[in-house]
Amino acid sequence: MLASLAVVRPAWARLSRRLAWVALGAAAVVPLRADPTLLTPQAARQWLERVHAAAHSRNYQGILVSSADGVLSSSRVAHFDDGKHSYERVEALDGTAQVSYRVDDRVYALWPQHRLAVVEDREPRQGSLRQVIEPRAEAFYAMSLQGSDRVAGRDAQVLLLQPRDDQRFAQRIWVDEQSGLMLRADVLDARHHVLESSAFSEVEIDVKPRPDTVLRPIAHLQGWRIVRPAQANTQLGVEGWILKSTIPGFTLSSCSRRMLDASATSEPDGGKPALQAVFSDGLTHVSVFVEAMDAGQPRQSLLTRMGAMGTLMQPFGQGWWITVMGDVPAPTLKRFFSALDRKP
Repeated sequence: MLASLAVVRPAWARLSRRLAWVALGAAAVVPLRADPTLLTPQAARQWLERVHAAAHSRNYQGILVSSADGVLSSSRVAHFDDGKHSYERVEALDGTAQVSYRVDDRVYALWPQHRLAVVEDREPRQGSLRQVIEPRAEAFYAMSLQGSDRVAGRDAQVLLLQPRDDQRFAQRIWVDEQSGLMLRADVLDARHHVLESSAFSEVEIDVKPRPDTVLRPIAHLQGWRIVRPAQANTQLGVEGWILKSTIPGFTLSSCSRRMLDASATSEPDGGKPALQAVFSDGLTHVSVFVEAMDAGQPRQSLLTRMGAMGTLMQPFGQGWWITVMGDVPAPTLKRFFSALDRKP
């Protein structure tokens, strides 16, 4: 129900099963160096600024493959910036056919088999269809240089972002030496076991921008059902909620009231209004959803994990249902839930 409203996760590119397992199996066993080069805060921030700039300004296209809990998925992706506007395209190549397009802060999610298009406006920092690392993450992660490697035929530097506390996961990223584009990312648990891995299997960087490949499909939706989930920016306090305590490193990125169930199987006017607050530490996002619970319909608390993504669902009092989602350890999800309270 909440999958389309959480921080967007890319659907990654198609490779044969054999090649995908080789590519991602290798990523899962790459050892951490015994003698990593710990970066100074200034050097770490410079690396993150370069990665951040490349994600926004470089034009690239390629195939991405991801693995989580033994499940492989794949997609064809593209990013273009022509100096005036930013464009992205993510085409799922496994499972249900779906293509997502982004023009600046507007995202179009298309399900061709249903001739359904869901159109949403997003906050600028959440608009991208791929992970974007903000330089401020340096304050919450110690960075070390792990050495060099190759990804999709390109030379890369391997960086480890080790959390300074136990509220978040470590991440290991492969950064293209020439462009600064992130080519691969692993999410690691406290023992540095890989929870989730994503990597380009092939990529072209600094290609000629082709915004028409994004603009043309969204301009020809005649006969499609267009769903624009109702949403409005708001504040936690205005909605009657507060955080009794802060979670170290996480700051509020956005808060909105919107409709749930905006998916390929839902009715345009279906679903319930819900409050969504998004928190970020510059690398990881956590979404907190608050929705009213129907009288006489009790729900059972649930804590699940798929790869790095954890989900905590739990009732609050007699009338509210809280869902907390994010690539963080279970205690962090619980901490967000415990911090949330109704205003007196």
